[in-house]
Amino acid sequence: MTDAGMMDCKKALEATNGDFEAAVDFLRKQGLKMAAKRADREATEGVVMAKIHSDRSYGIIVKVSCETDFVAKNENFIAFAGSIADAALQNHPADLNALLEIKLDGISIAERVAEQVGKIGEKIEVAQYETISGAQVAAYIHAGYRAAVLVSINQESTEANEAAKDVAMQVAAMKPIALDKGDVDAAVIAREMEIVKEQTRLEGKPEDMVEKIAAGRLNKFYKESTLLNQEFVKDSSKTVAQFLESVSKGLTVNSFRYVSLG
Repeated sequence: MTDAGMMDCKKALEATNGDFEAAVDFLRKQGLKMAAKRADREATEGVVMAKIHSDRSYGIIVKVSCETDFVAKNENFIAFAGSIADAALQNHPADLNALLEIKLDGISIAERVAEQVGKIGEKIEVAQYETISGAQVAAYIHAGYRAAVLVSINQESTEANEAAKDVAMQVAAMKPIALDKGDVDAAVIAREMEIVKEQTRLEGKPEDMVEKIAAGRLNKFYKESTLLNQEFVKDSSKTVAQFLESVSKGLTVNSFRYVSLG
């Protein structure tokens, strides 16, 4: 019933003088104790789930982490992560803390996670929770649940939905850091500009040309790192923005979310 090991169940029954319900509580408490002990361990493996609502108006990503690949590939662990993702999709909590408070079969997700720690013996945590909404949302889960993507677009149609799925796969493959040039953090731009200037100087270029050459190289950075300006992986003759426009006039991406293990 609890999925705990036989010896753990025996100890729990002995500790509670054979009281079945008390033994279940005992095991749950032991799970909480183990979770506290393992809090400082690294949990870099796990499962990343993306799900979208039936009307495609919003979607969620949940990352449930563990310590080993062996656990991450276990069917029960994957099902557990899926149940958390389903709860997130159905309840649409505002943030990760709110998600952890949602009840699964009468017990909060936070407590369910502690139970899993007790059963499995590894650090397990709901490490990340992301949401997105829009006229239409598409999702993509990379093989083995190692990464997931949500893409929100500004139009509703079958063609637009298929295009959004292609863009979601683009995000997983090319890992853009921002949607467009104007969305890149100013600190990132400043750091990148400083790097390309120094590279230009080391190449022996005259100082009066450094700024111009650096600006050109910064444009290359934008093309490689911002989604709408990237070459579309299925047709390198077009950027992602041009691909979307070719599918439907005015079609574009409003936002995206990318979550991966590690």
